[in-house]
Amino acid sequence: MKKKVVWLVAVLVIIAVVMVAVLTDGKKEKKEAVETGKLQIGMSFDSFVIERWLRDRDVFVSTAKELGAEVNVQNANGDIEEQKKQIDYFIEKGMDAIVIISVDSYGLRDQVKKAQDAGIKVVAYDRLITEADVDLYISFDNSRVGDMMGETLVRNGIRGGKVLMLGGSLRDSNVPLVEGAFKDVMRENEVSLLYSFHADNWEAELAAQYVHEHLDVVAKADAIMCGNDNLATQVVRALSERRMAGNILVVGQDADLEACQRIVEGTQLMTVYKPVEKLAQRAAECTIQLIKEDKVTGEDVETMDDGRYEVPYVAIEPISVTDANIDEVIIDSGFHLKEDIYLNVPGKMPK
Repeated sequence: MKKKVVWLVAVLVIIAVVMVAVLTDGKKEKKEAVETGKLQIGMSFDSFVIERWLRDRDVFVSTAKELGAEVNVQNANGDIEEQKKQIDYFIEKGMDAIVIISVDSYGLRDQVKKAQDAGIKVVAYDRLITEADVDLYISFDNSRVGDMMGETLVRNGIRGGKVLMLGGSLRDSNVPLVEGAFKDVMRENEVSLLYSFHADNWEAELAAQYVHEHLDVVAKADAIMCGNDNLATQVVRALSERRMAGNILVVGQDADLEACQRIVEGTQLMTVYKPVEKLAQRAAECTIQLIKEDKVTGEDVETMDDGRYEVPYVAIEPISVTDANIDEVIIDSGFHLKEDIYLNVPGKMPK
């Protein structure tokens, strides 16, 4: 009996020592965080399949660092359940703010509430999280993106013609905004919509597959509206295999390098340039301000209906890009190099 008591006392002593050590380490970490003044931001990306996301990440992280914050970046690889786990992880780690590029604009309401209940600010980056009452939604003016696509087609003779829409995932809340504005322009100019297809999870190969499997529809189209330049890349490749590239007007968005190359080559009419550096910088600034001041202020701050709540909203203006202004907008801004854009048509390269 005496041995059992001694053994039990020894175990309790060990447990007590371990607990003291853990608590001491925790206090030390917290003290170090306070002393260094480093704010902690968790950032969960849908994926890095789309070319521009790498730019968004790098600019956001560097800007946040300059403002005294550390950013933990996670990649959900297009998996909503994985993104939920990442957000839960950020909550567990006690982040000051969580920035989310959502896989599914409609599936993260519970995670947003859980984070906010823990005193963590939530920023919906580029894609709105619906009916979630986020602390900030910051993106480009997506309705204007759709307007620009439609207006450029109208200026290039689509009036009274036929258009095919090959869009992205309907789980992305931006898609209905872009497409709604585009359709309005088409209706106003008596353009018939042949068909509207959506690539799940923004898988560009699905758009190419549609072209191959529905050549009868594609052959009737005067233009194809692509949800982004990644989809446009696959669509134009599919058209090229059928010797149709350049015969059908193609529009997209994001100003990916290959899209800019196609514009000077003549196989894509236009893209929409979204200055991601400006978006990412402003997002980092707003996130820091939210953490420190509990709100975002500035002349660019408006509100948007998320389906249930009015949430703070910052919209960055996009720019329409064609062969007429690509040098000024894309090259002069340093978004892509002149040599890269004109790689396949060096004879057209400006001096």
